[in-house]
Amino acid sequence: MVESSAPVAPHPDIAALAPLLGSWRGRGHGEYPTIAPFDYTEEIAFGHLGRPFLTYRQRTRAADDGRPLHAETGYLRCPAPGRVELVLAHPTGITEICEGTITETVDGIRLELNSTNIGLTGSAKPVTALGRSFHVTGDTIDYTLRMAAVGESLQHHLAATLQRA
Repeated sequence: MVESSAPVAPHPDIAALAPLLGSWRGRGHGEYPTIAPFDYTEEIAFGHLGRPFLTYRQRTRAADDGRPLHAETGYLRCPAPGRVELVLAHPTGITEICEGTITETVDGIRLELNSTNIGLTGSAKPVTALGRSFHVTGDTIDYTLRMAAVGESLQHHLAATLQRA
């Protein structure tokens, strides 16, 4: 993803997403019935190209030794007022399409997203549903991720708090 180095105003269709723009760093905790609980560090970057979408790039590392854990890349769009769509590719052979709502709060914005389509390569683990919640308050993003995978029902998997870098 190459983004413009010259300042470009965000497209009017994504004005509601403007609080997300920039780089964010922080810590999170993961758990799931099929794995041992773990802590991680994370970096997310939301950018734009002046078009009606934000670019999204995410990377996580193990908090204990810094080894890479996960990465995602994709796009966030607002197809209509109050609506949001997230399209992601995971290097583990998973593609994710989530749709939901964006709500302005007293102190920021809240996004509530649920998967409408999960694509899997032949070697990907069987993920059947994902859900994400983001709450932006000033220079803080709190988020959670829910997942249904490997025969387990949709349930809490990740939670993190990130600060604007």
